[in-house]
Amino acid sequence: MEADQRPLRGRVVLADDDVLLREGLASLCERVGYEVVGQAGDAGGLMELVETQLPDIAIVDIRMPPTQSTEGLKAAGVIRERYPSVGILVLSAFVEVEDALELLAGGRAIGYLLKSRITVVDEFLETLDRIRRGGSVVDPSLVQELVAAQRRDDPLSMLSNREREVLGLMAEGRSNSGIGRRLWVTEGTVEKHVRSILGKLRLPEEPDDHRRVLAVLTFLETR
Repeated sequence: MEADQRPLRGRVVLADDDVLLREGLASLCERVGYEVVGQAGDAGGLMELVETQLPDIAIVDIRMPPTQSTEGLKAAGVIRERYPSVGILVLSAFVEVEDALELLAGGRAIGYLLKSRITVVDEFLETLDRIRRGGSVVDPSLVQELVAAQRRDDPLSMLSNREREVLGLMAEGRSNSGIGRRLWVTEGTVEKHVRSILGKLRLPEEPDDHRRVLAVLTFLETR
C-alpha cells in the first residue's frame, strides 16, 4: 500500500527550533501514517497549535528558545494540564534524568525519547502508537541511567554478597555465633565480616553494639 493510502493513525503537531530536524521529523511522521497539522519553533507557537488544532500527539523538543533550557518541558506540563487528551512525546539530545522524571510523573499518554532513537522507523512508529493509545514510553538509555543512579544511591552497594547475607541475619537479631552456625563458618569469620560491614557503611564512631543497630537500620531502609 502506498504511503498516501495509509489509514490515518492520528494528528500530530511538532515543536523544535531546528528547522531541518523538524522537517525531517514531519516527513517521518507522515511516512508512517500520521498527519502533521502544524509546526512551531518555540513554546509559544506550540501552545497556539495545540489550542487551535487539538492534536492527538504533541512532539516537543525539551530545549527551545529563548533560553534553550526547559521551555519544551514547561510547555508539555501546560499542555497536560489544559488539554489532558493530548499525548505528549518529549525529545532530547541527551539523557536528562531529572527533567524526564518530572515529565513522566504526568502519567498516561506520555513519552521521553532521545533524538538519536527516532532514526529507527519501526521503534518511532511504535512509540507514537503507544502514546496515542494512552501508554507511556521511556527511552532505554534513561532506564539505564535510573538503574545506575539507584545503585549509586544504595548504601549497601559496597558490600559483598556474603556481607549482605551476614547483615540480613544481623537484622533477624542473630548473634555472631548464631550467624556462624547458620552460615557454617566460625564466629571469628563472622566478626571479620561484621567489622568490614561497619567500616564500609561508614557508620559514626560508637560502641560496636550501637553500630550494629545502625547497620541493621540501614539494611531495613533499603528493603
